[in-house]
Amino acid sequence: MIALTARDVLPQDGTSGTLVGRVWLPEAAGPAVVAVRGDGVFDVTPSFSTVSALCEQDEPAVALASAKGARIGDLDSILANTPPDRRDRTKPWLLAPVDLQVLKAAGVTFAISMLERVIEERARGNPASAEAIRKEVVRLVGDDLSKLKPGSAEAMKLKQVLVDQNAWSQYLEVGIGPDAEVFTKAPVLSSVGTGMDAGLHPKSTWNNPEPEVVMVVSSRGRIVGAALGNDVNLRDFEGRSALLLSKAKDNNASCAIGPLLRLFDRTFSLDDVRRMDVGLTVKGADGFVLDGHSSIGKISRDPTDLVAQTIGSVHQYPDGFALFLGTMFAPVKDRDAPGQGFTHKRDDIVTISAPQLGQLVNRMRSSDECEPWTFGIGELMRNLAKRRIL
Repeated sequence: MIALTARDVLPQDGTSGTLVGRVWLPEAAGPAVVAVRGDGVFDVTPSFSTVSALCEQDEPAVALASAKGARIGDLDSILANTPPDRRDRTKPWLLAPVDLQVLKAAGVTFAISMLERVIEERARGNPASAEAIRKEVVRLVGDDLSKLKPGSAEAMKLKQVLVDQNAWSQYLEVGIGPDAEVFTKAPVLSSVGTGMDAGLHPKSTWNNPEPEVVMVVSSRGRIVGAALGNDVNLRDFEGRSALLLSKAKDNNASCAIGPLLRLFDRTFSLDDVRRMDVGLTVKGADGFVLDGHSSIGKISRDPTDLVAQTIGSVHQYPDGFALFLGTMFAPVKDRDAPGQGFTHKRDDIVTISAPQLGQLVNRMRSSDECEPWTFGIGELMRNLAKRRIL
């Protein structure tokens, strides 16, 4: 069972930055857009009906700072009421901090995770084969491609060498080729927040967390802030076939974002994201502990490049989008038998953290055990209209 306090989830500098979230209000039977400040959590929904609407402002941080709002309560009590096992449904609880934004994700944006995707593909979803294939792949392409610029002449030369050796892969194509892999992670409004259960497909036997930074982008393509994310991944499904990507990525509760959205202001900028180290800890009920990290400084494609490849003249997002930047983390530590690598077990507690963004904490459960997703776009519109907010 997860027990969270404000100290657990807030950034290192507390509420010094501009922090926005969403809270479920039982009396309204719907969500509120909230500002998280030093003296409490404030409902600013009368000013901004959705987080998406706030992000469309010319200066979202300035707009949020000027919004007054009614105080809902303190963050500690709201967090304490968030985990599903202990929730009092007559009191508020925390939600994921995005709403109408389309949930997108970039894949294979780090060299080390690119190699692991090649290994998944060649292992055909079988973890027992992965170690031998890993050694062969590293022999062919090396283990440090971090200085290779995707789409460059050097990258294309390497591609031709690998093609000649019958070692080319679709993952190498998006890892070092000119075009980034950007896919739709999950439906609008389906993400879960910190303190909630995150879901794994019940038929998966080889899976892992993916600790990432999530950029929140307006309809004009402007990056307005960031949160943490867990792009939960089924290695066996995707390894069997890249055409199973949607099943490997999009299941009930398989998209976790939080704990809050930190808007860009004088305390936090895109350059802070570029320098960010994202930590990961997995703690199992069996006593197993896995630690890892992902350094955005080692990303192969700059966040602005990934955003530019997502939105533009060929694709628009009228309500904006949230973009997972990808991860360099790929777990290879054996959990059970030697050579079997890592996979989740029921009730694993996953903590993804960054000093500037706080902690996203989720308990892992089978997707069919997690709370069903029932509050979609239509229900949100009806709820806001009933509350006379729209």
